[in-house]
Amino acid sequence: MSLTSIELFAGAGGLAMGVALAGFRSHAVVEWDKWACDTVRQNQERGHPLVRDWPVVEGDVRNWARDFDASGLEGKLDLLAGGPPCQPFSMGGKHKAHQDGRDMFPATVDVIRRLRPRAFIVENVKGLTRSTFHNYYQYILLQLEFPELTRLVDESWADHHQRLQRFKTAKRRGGFGLAYNVVPTLVNAANYGVPQRRERVFIVGFRRDLPIQWSFPRETHSLDALLHDQWVTGEYWERHGVAKRARPQPHKSHAGLIERLKGLGLPPTRAPWRTVRDALLGLPDPQRSEGDVLNHQFQAGARAYPGHTGSPLDLPAKTLKAGDHGVPGGENMMVKPTGEARYFTVRESARLQTFPDGYVLHGSWTEAMRQLGNAVPVALGRVVACSVAQHLLEADLRETRERAIQPSFAHAA
Repeated sequence: MSLTSIELFAGAGGLAMGVALAGFRSHAVVEWDKWACDTVRQNQERGHPLVRDWPVVEGDVRNWARDFDASGLEGKLDLLAGGPPCQPFSMGGKHKAHQDGRDMFPATVDVIRRLRPRAFIVENVKGLTRSTFHNYYQYILLQLEFPELTRLVDESWADHHQRLQRFKTAKRRGGFGLAYNVVPTLVNAANYGVPQRRERVFIVGFRRDLPIQWSFPRETHSLDALLHDQWVTGEYWERHGVAKRARPQPHKSHAGLIERLKGLGLPPTRAPWRTVRDALLGLPDPQRSEGDVLNHQFQAGARAYPGHTGSPLDLPAKTLKAGDHGVPGGENMMVKPTGEARYFTVRESARLQTFPDGYVLHGSWTEAMRQLGNAVPVALGRVVACSVAQHLLEADLRETRERAIQPSFAHAA
């Protein structure tokens, strides 16, 4: 039995590929941006196995939700996944939240209400959890918990929020139908093996008629383990063939932790954070190569300045960002051992976002980097989707066993 999914706001396909790697078969991949859709279509033409069979829908999710024929899927779809546009809540945005026309959380709730998926995964930026947006963030969570309790005509979002709060705390809710157990979690992608310090909010929900208790998967990687690998055993440098004289000095903020790790005498139980050097292993220097690696062309013009100093080679990269007016400098640069800064190539950025090497990013350097800056790391999407898939399949197995037992009891009676 294959699990089914629909992806909204799919972008270049990061979360959708993670969902596919978890074993879900997509009924629709919806994205309004032409360049991102062209990226997926180009990879389909190339026969990339993860996206080859995706039904790509280029258009506004709101229009798609209105026109999509959901017959046969309502209540049966296993997973709805998507990352609504982050600009209304981004640290670098205008912080308009519900007043921003790009706020697609209402559209997301509408689709959940209509399709009644067994589970959903919603991803967004850390900025959504800021105190400035606290009330609206809580409002989003309540809408996802009770998607059928819709906003009335001429009702403000604040009044709707209060009505949802009263409903949640009421002792009796009548025979109210669709509801979800919602689990929001702030996650650092580096703690799950992504070579990038990328903090994101994941909101995961399971329909309440399912016997599922879920929590976010445990972290698998840590800074402690990386520093132990680098400055206690030195295995990191040996693995990369970096001579002692060529090794940088540890960051001052890590000095105390390194001393504690040396005193413990035991290695950390988690795997080391993956670094920029780890991620780029095997890629040629774009300033010297012949350009035979996909999307790996050198881009000139990088410069470091206060607040934009690039990512050191031997830590996870800073968060890759899309930017409203082109590629932000410091976040999308690496610092070479010489101290010189240069831009990451598209392929290097794709590695930092854990996209497959055979996956082409369509468009100019700026456009491709924008797509990557907006993406969910494929590996992180896979971690979350695999956990969701596991819990759905276990629930199905329990139901199958219970059905098999019931006739036996009836016969015995």
